[in-house]
Amino acid sequence: MAASSRAQVLDLYRAMLRESKRFSAYNYRTYAVRRIRDGFRENKNVKDPVEIQTLVNKAKRDLGIIRRQVAEQSTAAGRKSGSSSRSLGKPCTTWP
Repeated sequence: MAASSRAQVLDLYRAMLRESKRFSAYNYRTYAVRRIRDGFRENKNVKDPVEIQTLVNKAKRDLGIIRRQVAEQSTAAGRKSGSSSRSLGKPCTTWP
């Protein structure tokens, strides 16, 4: 593996672990960390540059998914905080 490719893979690995540790739910967090570590360990001996690039592209897509899920989880938690009158069970007083 070329040095730049190795650095790119390590940066991606660290970014995925860092993002997955932002899951507030313990089960999601531990599952994501375990899957990331296992996936990278499983493919650590890949030598083919084309296959490495394919795996890097897949990992980048997965990183995007993790980021969206973390963001969605945090916004869903904000919606559950009771900031709106609808979440408190009060009737809606404005009609269209």
